[in-house]
Amino acid sequence: MAEAAVKTREERMATESIGRLMVSMTLPAILAQIINILYSVIDRIYIGHMEGVGANALTGVGVTFCITMFISAFSAFISNGAAPLAAIWLGKGDRERAEKILGNSVSFLAVCTVVLMVFFYAFQRPLLYMFGASDATIGYATDYLSIYLAGTLFVELALGLNAFIICQSQAKTAMLSVLIGAVANIILDPVFIFGFHMGVRGAATATVISQALSAAWVMSFLLGKKSSLKVRRRCLRMEGKILGSVFSLGISPFIMNATESFISIVLNHGLQAYGGDMHVGSLTIMQSVMQLFSAPINGFTQGMTPIVSYNYGAKNFDRVKNLYRWMIGMCFGFRFLTTATAMVFPQFYARFFTNEAELVALTGEVMPIFMAGMLAFGMQNGIQPTFLALGQAKISLFIAVLRKIILLIPLAIILPRFMGVMGVYWSEPVSDFISAATATTLFLCNIKKILSEESLAKIR
Repeated sequence: MAEAAVKTREERMATESIGRLMVSMTLPAILAQIINILYSVIDRIYIGHMEGVGANALTGVGVTFCITMFISAFSAFISNGAAPLAAIWLGKGDRERAEKILGNSVSFLAVCTVVLMVFFYAFQRPLLYMFGASDATIGYATDYLSIYLAGTLFVELALGLNAFIICQSQAKTAMLSVLIGAVANIILDPVFIFGFHMGVRGAATATVISQALSAAWVMSFLLGKKSSLKVRRRCLRMEGKILGSVFSLGISPFIMNATESFISIVLNHGLQAYGGDMHVGSLTIMQSVMQLFSAPINGFTQGMTPIVSYNYGAKNFDRVKNLYRWMIGMCFGFRFLTTATAMVFPQFYARFFTNEAELVALTGEVMPIFMAGMLAFGMQNGIQPTFLALGQAKISLFIAVLRKIILLIPLAIILPRFMGVMGVYWSEPVSDFISAATATTLFLCNIKKILSEESLAKIR
């Protein structure tokens, strides 16, 4: 690709009308996130409807979410830390620095793959019991996880590096990388689960093959002629200064994803101790519904983040203001409306994942409580990526730590001692409301100072 064409494509983030740019950058990213979430959701829908064993199988696979989410947290280090940083340097006009960030990211993900596979293969069974599995569900959990772990490298590369395609203003190409894998998963799931009678092992096999196809697409693009940011051999050697910059920005999304895993552990353990397998199954369903609602928001912010970062790097501060107003407003509105439907029609969503009447009834009772805090959480959904896009790692990190570590985990441990199993469900909305209010306050107090040349100059 000619250098002039590359420059023109990137500079449109600073010149094109915001409405047109939002549609072209965010729509493919939204579709990509929705498609991507189908990996886990489709697995759970098929598994939950397995004749005779659906409820236990669904609960067993739900317990593995603690581990699969922790694995994906390392890709979030890169997709939400390195990619916005690369976009800022592109806005500053330093392509060499941006490519070093990409190369270091590839090497970092490869190292993470080896460490994670060795650890979880060695300790998966005791960990799954610790995370909420029972004797009735442990077999399904280990069957699924043993195969899923074999595809760790594919997960890391597909999820971690796709954001580097988006930050080049190539959102449609990034969407295709997810589409390829998701379509393959939708087709292969029933083939392996029911056609080959592999059950949950079939679901995991379909997921690994699908992620491998997505990873191959991403790497072929980043190594090819159409990419303005390329994976180059000279950039693969990890450098402390570059990784330090990536970590400072990526630590917040990493903690958001990693603590999601720890939260699932605490919630599953509490529900198992105070309620039993049926309550753990209800959490699997509610987390699946929340993932469905979060996917469009994640796609929207993923598409908007490089635009904000590029304009921030180019010192277009007035344009940045318009962009973050759109991002926060859209996130809040969408989150409020979708959450309201789940609170009003909880059993409708539950029936997507199970036909078992008792599980549907229980989910219908607890979902309005568990998801109530999401009515306000859209504010944080828009504010936190805005802080990341502007290179404000410390504030974003504090918000992530506040909601999950300072509030949710302690509440999930303390409230059940007074309220029984319902205390586990109430811990979520209480922490969500407090965290969203805190994020909004921090944003209003700091945004004026952040949008300055002095603040931009501190980003390295």
